Amino acid sequence: MKVLVLNEGSGQQNHAEKRCAVSQDSVKRMVKRGITVRIEQGAGILAGYSDKIFTEAGAQIVETPGLVLADTDALLCVNRPAPEVFLKLKPRSLVVGYIDPFFQKALVEELAKHQLTTISMEMIPRSSRAQKMDALSSQASLAGYVMVMLAATHFPGILPMMMTPSGTIKPAKVFIIGAGVAGLQAIATARRLGASVLAYDTRAVVAEQVESLGARFLKIDLGETGQTKDGYAQALSDTQKQQQQAAQQDAIADADIVITTAQLFGRKPPVLISKDTLALMRTGSVVVDMAALSGGNVEGSEPGKVVQINGVTVIGTGHWSQAVARDATDMYASNLFNLIDEFYDEQGQKVLLPSDDEILKASMITKDGAITDQMLVNAYQEAQ
Repeated sequence: MKVLVLNEGSGQQNHAEKRCAVSQDSVKRMVKRGITVRIEQGAGILAGYSDKIFTEAGAQIVETPGLVLADTDALLCVNRPAPEVFLKLKPRSLVVGYIDPFFQKALVEELAKHQLTTISMEMIPRSSRAQKMDALSSQASLAGYVMVMLAATHFPGILPMMMTPSGTIKPAKVFIIGAGVAGLQAIATARRLGASVLAYDTRAVVAEQVESLGARFLKIDLGETGQTKDGYAQALSDTQKQQQQAAQQDAIADADIVITTAQLFGRKPPVLISKDTLALMRTGSVVVDMAALSGGNVEGSEPGKVVQINGVTVIGTGHWSQAVARDATDMYASNLFNLIDEFYDEQGQKVLLPSDDEILKASMITKDGAITDQMLVNAYQEAQ
């Protein structure tokens, strides 16, 4: 079996991707299983992996990947590949990466038309068996850490309490909205830095996790809420959204730093903070909008930018885990290897993809010329 990894750091996805789909360790593990690993020259440089490191791990470095695409069995990506790349693959080749399928209908249709088998990493289910392949969670955990560190660098104060001869500096107040993987890591990081942390989530079931990290949980009665079978927060009604915003307003106004992490799978994220609420915050306060690139939790945040709104710094730079590209690469590469390894037939030197497997039923979106995920098909029909 022959695997190809591209250099995604040239900005083909409107930003210079710093992560790589393989690490030194994952290359060694694949080669040990008898897999031929080809890596485009420079693919790991921005993550701290030189071509020499990959070569020593057993990979082959290629200068012109276009020449080997037709002889590739699996294309491993961080982001979705460009058509000029995947159209050169032979039919029934495997494509794995963050495809963003709900918002890439034309691309997914092209993948199916070319008879490629596509696995979308963001659709890996949150189950015990799939935990080692769950790239969304591994990258979100890093994002939670990075967002707190970014907020701390923009905040014109310090996070911990400090007693000095000049007086006592009170701990910064951090309010985190959303206690999923990213939110919980943000809570833990802010607490390690000595901040006073308050958190909120529509799922009351996570209150115990929040409090176990040393933070307080803001209780808001919104009536019936809950989470999906995969652990995501369910969408709120318009009335519940209004109730939530009103109840959170005092906590936001009192905070030095606010971090929003609310994202809905396959849908535009909810707006949690209006400009009117931002106006209540103290000058110098910082807001980090995790969802800025996909629509935004904060009114006025700009995707890919840091902006000032009435004296409040609003960070919407996105691509959070790339700020720690080495660890992000190591974690994502491990997720990819575990996925390949789960279905790899060493005797046949190929990946077996049974359509009745629970992990594949959730994450495989094209196969044998068709879009195979019914939820995706329904979403495309609704959008017409």
